[in-house]
Amino acid sequence: MLCPHCQFENPGTNKFCQRCGGALPEEVDAAEGSSRMDTGLSTSNREMDCVHLAVLSRQAEPFLNESQPDGNASFPMTVDASNQPNPSNQEKFDESSGTATNLSLLGLLQDGYLDPHHRYQLLHPLPESLNGSQELEVNVLDLQPSVPSSLRSLYQQAASEVEETIALASFPGNAYLYLELQEHYPSLSFPEIHDAWEQDGYSVVLLKDRTALPSLVSVCQDETILPLQILYWLHEMVTYWTILQPQHQCQSLLKLDNLRVDPEDFVLCLQRLYADPPDSLPTLSDLGAVWQTLFMQSQRTQHGDLFLLCRDLENGAVNSVDELRSRIEEIANRLRQLPDSSTALLPTESTLDKELMSSEKQLTEPIGEMPEGYVQSAEPDEAMVNEGDDQPTVVLPMQLISIEDAGRTITGRQRDHNEDSFYIQTDVKRVETKRRDDSQERIVDAKGLYILCDGMGGHAGGEVASALAVETLHRYFEENWQDRLPNEQTIRDAIYLTNQVIYDQNQDNARMGSGRMGTTLVLVLIHNADVAVAHVGDSRLYCLSRRRGLEQVTVDHEVGQREIQRGVEPAIAYARPDAYQLTQALGPRDEGFINPDITFFELNEDTLLLLCSDGVTDNELLEIYEESHLNPLLDIQKNLEQGLNDLVELANQFNGHDNITAIGIRIRVRPNLTQINRK
Repeated sequence: MLCPHCQFENPGTNKFCQRCGGALPEEVDAAEGSSRMDTGLSTSNREMDCVHLAVLSRQAEPFLNESQPDGNASFPMTVDASNQPNPSNQEKFDESSGTATNLSLLGLLQDGYLDPHHRYQLLHPLPESLNGSQELEVNVLDLQPSVPSSLRSLYQQAASEVEETIALASFPGNAYLYLELQEHYPSLSFPEIHDAWEQDGYSVVLLKDRTALPSLVSVCQDETILPLQILYWLHEMVTYWTILQPQHQCQSLLKLDNLRVDPEDFVLCLQRLYADPPDSLPTLSDLGAVWQTLFMQSQRTQHGDLFLLCRDLENGAVNSVDELRSRIEEIANRLRQLPDSSTALLPTESTLDKELMSSEKQLTEPIGEMPEGYVQSAEPDEAMVNEGDDQPTVVLPMQLISIEDAGRTITGRQRDHNEDSFYIQTDVKRVETKRRDDSQERIVDAKGLYILCDGMGGHAGGEVASALAVETLHRYFEENWQDRLPNEQTIRDAIYLTNQVIYDQNQDNARMGSGRMGTTLVLVLIHNADVAVAHVGDSRLYCLSRRRGLEQVTVDHEVGQREIQRGVEPAIAYARPDAYQLTQALGPRDEGFINPDITFFELNEDTLLLLCSDGVTDNELLEIYEESHLNPLLDIQKNLEQGLNDLVELANQFNGHDNITAIGIRIRVRPNLTQINRK
């Protein structure tokens, strides 16, 4: 059995690796897995996620890149561990007969598996020879879905290598390009790679199977799809083109069958990447021809301006991506002025405009550290690089796809009791409705209430205050939060009420001075993609996304920050001995002495929200460990609860002087395009 940690081949009876000692995965019965796929019965989402599209490509001779004056660089090509082309692979194909002369690969395929370790089982029989084909596609079933693929292990190893370019040389085929596109452009639906390797003169790449998704052509045939929606997809294609052109992969957009649409969020998806022919690099004219074919095959009647755009694009009259984008936006503006009220739901610019601004900034730099054989030969248009974030952009309303949460609190290494409290309540409703065209529409409606309090006042003080705050707030919102997100005054009233409850108890018990109990508060309310945040004290909310990175949403209510807001230099403000003394807290004083900060915002990309007590945020722990402990949690495949536990344990080692509490909320959103598709 192949060890997922060190790739050592162990006897099948072993439970632990003989080389590294790591636990080996349990074997999945191949016959059972095959029967599940062959019976035609419905399978679970987990089982469907185990099915992948395998692309077998005969390793080709590299072609020279015109932008390289010495002619030594090439794209794409296969490299071995020495970073040099492997000519021996080319000898395994008989050009005269057009068949593979190395029979080990074909023998393996006929044995029912794609790999020598029998992890990936073929779901369809294959011919005895490849009949001269350069490529072959086949579906396979992953019999060890819980085990990280060898490619993922290699990618993580490469990221930690000091000599990263040397580590990257071992990546098979264009696997690294797939991985980097996924990581750098998460808002776009680039092909998702699962595994890859080289074998007997062939490059094998396993991708998430999207062939079951409807093609762009078939979706455009639906009369309920409005012209504005089609225009949105064309705009997405321009975005893909801008990113793929420097990588010589624009051919991926010229094959209509490669263009799929996710029916849940109407996002344009690519099934796989196709390398550009070395002797005929695609141009915008080729893209225009594909658009013409799209309208012909879908039998759509084109809007007059859109017809002229496709004609001009095919004839070469549109010379730049910037000009093409401007023409699309002009057509969109004219379509919005039509009397059909449903088109008025589309904003001035699509959400892709904002995403493209972020993407184009990355295009000025190589995608990661590309191994030899991958070159950046094309520069983005100067007009695109000069675009700024200050340009007005109105995004589409967003819809919630999923929401997860987890929370944990510990006492810490130096305290003998825990004065922190937290509360999580999430209500998620999933509704499926049938539309007039017999298609199904899936809607996720979610409400989330998240409260974190850091108490003060010692035994029978701090923990009482934080618990009282949590109890008062969640009961208040049970009675005063129906469908819409509560407004600012409703939230403010809830906090004032909570302050009064704690204040009254201080008065009743005649607590004086430092003996008066109190608590900080950070409060988050979520309704679908809309978020409300309120806080008092120094407990914080952080927001993490791929485009914007880690951001501190709240500003601590403490003396140092108060002085900074008055214009004092930060170094001077925090030189005060009382710099970290709280200026606000719930309970010690009446409501005249508190003024909670309340903000509202909408999530326009997948986001991780973190509510933290100062036991987590002290000494800039989150900023220091953002890459290692936070960024991985944006991946939906990562276990959020385990990741939060790891973060709390890190804070215990790093800070440990205080109680430690954190709540994590992982939210996925997509543009709400279903509205504009209704007539």
